[in-house]
Amino acid sequence: MKTFDAQTVARDAALADAEFATQVGDFVSVDYDDENRVATYLFIANIDGYRGWRWCITVAKVDEDATPTICDVVILPGPDSLLAPDHIPYMERILPEDIQPGVIVPSVLEDTRLVPGINALAQDEGLDATEVFDLGLMRPRVLSIEGRDQASKRWYTGDRGPNTPLAQGAPKPCSSCGFFIPIAGSLRSSFGVCANAIAPDDARVVSVDHGCGAHSEATL
Repeated sequence: MKTFDAQTVARDAALADAEFATQVGDFVSVDYDDENRVATYLFIANIDGYRGWRWCITVAKVDEDATPTICDVVILPGPDSLLAPDHIPYMERILPEDIQPGVIVPSVLEDTRLVPGINALAQDEGLDATEVFDLGLMRPRVLSIEGRDQASKRWYTGDRGPNTPLAQGAPKPCSSCGFFIPIAGSLRSSFGVCANAIAPDDARVVSVDHGCGAHSEATL
């Protein structure tokens, strides 16, 4: 099929759709699909709040002798358009400092970090397997494998893991410190809580290979 010219038809369609004639700017480009007898025309959209957007008018011809027909008139962003940022669910935007007195974060039933309490690990609950089965519903949900894995990675790679300047300069690791209290449950072998009042990590979870200068057995 021979490429057809319907630029005037396309512009008239944009003008008919626009609130003001001045909103339809200069011609930008046209893209032909000869196989399907379709052409898409672009014009600059001079619309407040839509900087860089274009009028996009799709025109079709049933056959070579038919009059061009308007299929669609829309405005679409161009390569330099001002766009709104992608939506991020609130659960992915919340930071610890956002949780202030009186702020409630709604529970998410599909949270993959949690599983029904009946699936609690015996070592996490301090109970044997039978007691966990009988009493697992004392807490509706407990950490899932994914939840424990996320927490472990976050703690280990954070400020209280082994790779911080504080830990690198420590005389000995936390695991050998008298102020180190191993946490209960399945993470006991990797983490504990610092109980040294003069340590920068007092009352915080630290990895067993973290450390600081306030080690109980530090010597000059």
